[in-house]
Amino acid sequence: MKQPKISVLMPLRNEAKHLPLALTSLFRQTETDWELVAVDDGSHDGTEGLLRAAAGLDPRIRVTRNRGEGLVAALNHGLALCRGGLVARMDGDDVSHPWRFARQLACLEGHPELGLLACNFRHFPRREVGLGMQHYESWQNGLLTHEAIMRDLYVESPFVHPSVMVRQQVLVAAGGYRERGWPEDYDLWLRLAAAGVRFARLPEVLFFWREHPRRYTRTAKQCSAQAFRACKAHHLRHGFLAGVNAVTLAGAGAEGRAWRQVLAAEGVAVERWLDVDPRKIGRELHGAPVVSPEQVRRDGRKILVTVGTRGARAALRQWAARVGLAEGRDYLCVT
Repeated sequence: MKQPKISVLMPLRNEAKHLPLALTSLFRQTETDWELVAVDDGSHDGTEGLLRAAAGLDPRIRVTRNRGEGLVAALNHGLALCRGGLVARMDGDDVSHPWRFARQLACLEGHPELGLLACNFRHFPRREVGLGMQHYESWQNGLLTHEAIMRDLYVESPFVHPSVMVRQQVLVAAGGYRERGWPEDYDLWLRLAAAGVRFARLPEVLFFWREHPRRYTRTAKQCSAQAFRACKAHHLRHGFLAGVNAVTLAGAGAEGRAWRQVLAAEGVAVERWLDVDPRKIGRELHGAPVVSPEQVRRDGRKILVTVGTRGARAALRQWAARVGLAEGRDYLCVT
């Protein structure tokens, strides 16, 4: 059997309602050299029947089944069956633009230095998309280069998982997906970044991410804000904070206090808080002083920016540049 260029890895459970549209978007791809590896993770709503029927009509579709073991197990099960040199992720409730595979394939073939390529996306249906997710969409779609992605790597997950195309050898070298109690895709991006894998994003909207209350990112405890913080803290401990026992947190609000807890779990204490609120400056919070920006200079102490207010990140970056602090060396934005 001929080895396809692209393996589409699709784990799914109980997606009978939206699966026909997702499959149609695959059939409409202008790049036809792909296979679909569909892992039905214990569906009981007719999903498997839809997949088997589609496979009977198109030999590019391969269906396998797990016993409801969860997303990570389904991803790794399917990854082991992928025969293509490139792995394109997709879910059973989303839609790919007809040019998606062709554009991503051309870019990866033309840029062998890239290990992972995303594309711009759009939530749908728009009436279901709240203001917060609209801002997330705009933020992520603005991260086009490896440098821009790396700069904001710890702010939020920089990729919508089912929009990416990754070299299979990169996924295998990373050890596939891990179950650690936090988002399996974000954990993967951070591991790939630490391994020196280069990222990029196509500026075209080639993927449509369905918004609905049952979406995994809405319901799974692995995708909670606390789980994201724990994931970030773990990877920071092995990178930016390696060998560091205490940090400065820029932001003495609720987010900063939540960060203090996850850092403590990694053996990192908060030695001072940086804040602009005159009511907080000069006080102590959890045994550490609250200081003003004027009191902070480049002294080798690491700073994590935990201010989540919209626009605050840009203002803090401007302040840091003025006082000679370098992003990635002296400080990182983590919200």
